Amino acid sequence: MEVRSIYKYARISPFKVREVTREIQGLPVAAALDLLAFTPKKAAFLVNKTLKSAIANAENNANLKPDGLVVKEAIVGEGPTFKRIMARARGSASRILKRTSHIRIVLTDEIKIETRETRKAKQKAEKKKETTAGEATEKSAPGKKPRAKKAAKKSNK
Repeated sequence: MEVRSIYKYARISPFKVREVTREIQGLPVAAALDLLAFTPKKAAFLVNKTLKSAIANAENNANLKPDGLVVKEAIVGEGPTFKRIMARARGSASRILKRTSHIRIVLTDEIKIETRETRKAKQKAEKKKETTAGEATEKSAPGKKPRAKKAAKKSNK
C-alpha cells in the first residue's frame, strides 16, 4: 500500500531540494531518517519534516508499521516564483526570483529494499558488461590495423 505526504510552497529552490531527495529514494524509512538527520542543509530539514508526516499518515490512516516502509519516490516540483526587484546603478533595476518548491514523498511496504551499496554493485556490473562488449567489437573488426603499428613504421623511416 502506498502512503504519501506533500509539503507545498516550501521557500527553497527545487534544485537544492532535489540534491537531498535523490539520496533517500529507495531507502528504508529508518535509514532515510538517519541520513537526513546528519545532512547539514536546510533542504534536509524540510524533507525530514515531510517524511515524518508521511510516516504518521501510514500509521494513522493506513495502519502500517514504520519498520517495513520504504521511500518509493521523493519528488520535488516547482512552485510559484516570487518576483522581486533590486535597485541597480543609474536608476535601473534587476529582477530577483525567489523560488518555491512542492516536496512529495511516497512510502510503500510492497517494494524490495535496495540500498546504495546494491545500487553501486549493479552499476559496476553494467559497466563491466559495456567494457567487455566494447572490447569484443574492437577485436572482431576485420581489415583494421592498429594505429600504434603505423606510428612505429613512420618513425623507422
